[in-house]
Amino acid sequence: MVMGIARSKQKIKGDRDRAQTLAVLLHGDASFAGQGSVYEVLNMSELPNYAVGGVVHIIVNNQIGFTTDPEYSRSTTNATDIAKMLEIPIFRVNADVPDAALRAISLALQYRYAFKRDVVIDLVGYRRYGHNEGDEPSFVHPVLYRKIAAHPRVRDIYARELERDRVISSEESQQLVDTLYERYDQILQESKKGKVSPKMASFGKRWTPLRETPMGEAFFVPAKTGISLESVASLGQELIRLPDGFHPNPKIVRFLDDRREMLAGKRGIDWSFAESLAFASLMCDGYMVRLAGQDSIRGTFSQRHSAFYDVETGAPYVPLDHLSGAKADFEVFNTLLSEMAALGFEYGQSLANPFKLTTWEAQFGDFGNGAQIIIDQFIASSAFKWQRYSGLVMLLPHGYEGQGPEHSSGRVERFLQLCAQHNMQVANLTTPVQYFHALRRQMIRDFRIPLVIMTPKSLLRNPRVTSALADFEHSVFQELIDDDDADLKTTAKRVVLCSGKIYYDLLEAREKTKRTDIPIIRVEQFYPFPRARWNALLSSYSALEELIWCQEEPQNMGGWSFMLQYLPASLAPLGKEGKLRYVGRGRQASPSHGYMHLHHSEQEKIVLTALGEL
Repeated sequence: MVMGIARSKQKIKGDRDRAQTLAVLLHGDASFAGQGSVYEVLNMSELPNYAVGGVVHIIVNNQIGFTTDPEYSRSTTNATDIAKMLEIPIFRVNADVPDAALRAISLALQYRYAFKRDVVIDLVGYRRYGHNEGDEPSFVHPVLYRKIAAHPRVRDIYARELERDRVISSEESQQLVDTLYERYDQILQESKKGKVSPKMASFGKRWTPLRETPMGEAFFVPAKTGISLESVASLGQELIRLPDGFHPNPKIVRFLDDRREMLAGKRGIDWSFAESLAFASLMCDGYMVRLAGQDSIRGTFSQRHSAFYDVETGAPYVPLDHLSGAKADFEVFNTLLSEMAALGFEYGQSLANPFKLTTWEAQFGDFGNGAQIIIDQFIASSAFKWQRYSGLVMLLPHGYEGQGPEHSSGRVERFLQLCAQHNMQVANLTTPVQYFHALRRQMIRDFRIPLVIMTPKSLLRNPRVTSALADFEHSVFQELIDDDDADLKTTAKRVVLCSGKIYYDLLEAREKTKRTDIPIIRVEQFYPFPRARWNALLSSYSALEELIWCQEEPQNMGGWSFMLQYLPASLAPLGKEGKLRYVGRGRQASPSHGYMHLHHSEQEKIVLTALGEL
């Protein structure tokens, strides 16, 4: 996070030499050796898309990890040995010698500014008191703490040295201490008289134009995210243009031809093109765009191609870097094989610059598990713990295509469990234009809230999953999408409610079974859930006798448990209590089976049951 914040501030300042913003990290010796994030940030330190011109690492080495001795907390002689991988200076200094500590800091800063690399200070000392106010360290380290109790304090050692060298007398040094304590006590007494603001000032400096996230129905006021058809056409043409003399891969030629047909209205806009149009239009509106993830330049599923590579020279060409109307720049890169540190870095980016669309993409949604610490400690809760807001976007490929338990689920249920007080948005979108509006909405609204999107895999190339050109101008983001057949409002006895990819499985099955009497409604945004709109939508089905929640995830996963907060309550005023039914996989420990034939048979059973055919 600190590295991400520093990198973003350097970008804002145009600080190419990385001299105006310095990242300083304070570690314990046990954490430096034990936490995997330390290795990851050291590995990131000189990667071109993460470098901050060198981090100063200061290790407060008290030689105890809470109650654990060093021989039980690391396999190396020194806590700093992991930093040897970079062949950088490690200054080991006695904390009892302030002059030496000051000299080490001076040398570290000189090295950092000269060579723009990380540097480590190992400040070797001891912990005089327990780990916290209630801890008694002599329980487990009686011999050590007898020695510590008898050992003079750093201040006393230094005062004797100053007296020995005739710098100041012992009386003068004591007077300095007494004066300082009197000042501290005076400030303490004054602070007790003052009125303490109940909330930190969260919207200063770059955040000044923004406000807190609105609650209730105010959250759902539509943002004007559409762009003119002229803009779609002009941006689209620039996105498919290649420079003179460029030699594209033959498959890229076909890729561009497909986009050319989309712009001509011969086919609908697909997912990846909608994303490119969202990025391009935001850049023309003055918002920077950053996309980071494992294999994100090409896209894990070969869908994005944000850079084209000359087959003869290997030189890349990034169309979004060459927009004639762009007022801000575009960053896209493939990350190191990391989730926690990589997501933490992007979260830091979003804190430092709220007017930059900062997007982190997991290679598969399941891999977000590796970043759970960042999700739990910061993304889900920082607005309410520290009033630190973020507009970070997480893209988690999600959907059951029979690819096994490690490549199916973005674990939407975990995010939904964390949702409260409008702390983040969780969406499972079904159309490219919805994705387009969701990305633009992140920047255009005057507040920032993290956005978690369960992005598609097979739907990236499904011919049904396209959007008409006109939708990019005239529509807005829809939290719920009703069935297209308005005649079902007065006749449908069974209504199916679902989210994400399974909608298209249901649609295909409905056509094959000719069950056109059953409407299918889509939940595009789980949270914040549009309760008022859902109640109105459900009540419009006057003949309703049964409401089906259909999902492809197991019953203990997916959206089912979350939707139980809303669905029974919406049926009660209609006199339809007990008419809610779950259709999906049973409760499972694993997200899915590992066998394709089992997947297909289960999926078929789910959709046919939802449509009343089984």
